Amino acid sequence: MPPIQPGCLWVVATPIGHREDFSARAIATLREVAVIAAEDTRHSKPLLLHHNIATPLLALHEHNEREVVDAIVRRLQGGESVALISDAGTPLISDPGFRLVRAARAAGVRCAPVPGACAAIAALSVAGLPSDRFVFEGFLPPKSAARRTRLQELAAEPRTLIFYESSHRVAESLADMLAVFGDEREGVLARELTKMFETVIDQPLARLAERVASDPDQQRGECVILVAGRGEEADAKLVEGRRIFAILREELPPAKAAKLAAAISGAARKALYES
Repeated sequence: MPPIQPGCLWVVATPIGHREDFSARAIATLREVAVIAAEDTRHSKPLLLHHNIATPLLALHEHNEREVVDAIVRRLQGGESVALISDAGTPLISDPGFRLVRAARAAGVRCAPVPGACAAIAALSVAGLPSDRFVFEGFLPPKSAARRTRLQELAAEPRTLIFYESSHRVAESLADMLAVFGDEREGVLARELTKMFETVIDQPLARLAERVASDPDQQRGECVILVAGRGEEADAKLVEGRRIFAILREELPPAKAAKLAAAISGAARKALYES
């Protein structure tokens, strides 16, 4: 690899789990820059030491990004090369760094990517869901009411949905997805990717939510949840279900009409009852 250019901000992807998922170019870049801006210097040190990277570190995280960006940009303008890394994966993808990259570009500083691992893309690659078009949502709101509101906004999205979720909320989030998207929507939990306890479970949301709720092992580690988009088949079932529901509710209570219409059409009862 030729010497890195001075005065450049290198945005470097790091492994999401397995330490050897680190490109030779990324390692060489981190060895040659003047300083590495890391989300958590304590977290990054073991990885860097494992690959014999002794470059000085400085902290850049969500709590100090506003304060340190100007200082880093000045260093870049002075000709120093700087690398940006996050705790795992590609910086800026649900991680800090946006303000630094934006400020560097506004100051005329070159920003160059050194690509590598990204948990969202790694999960999508093995999920078995349509991957030609997808939506990355990052983390949903922590509170159930706000989370369901956001999920309702995504209920008609035809593209595959990708979410990050913390281990202590994954069961609750799946329960909310089940309530909003319905029993039969395909879901995937990709957990601890590239690590010792990696699991990828694909089931309809009803079964997936039940399995995760009943298995504490599936509520540990780093989690990516993927949900199939609302396809044409689901739309057709819902249209037919609403037609049947409209007929039945003239003679039956709404709850019973929705239950029968769902059984006949295959549409989700909740979607019919709330239509």
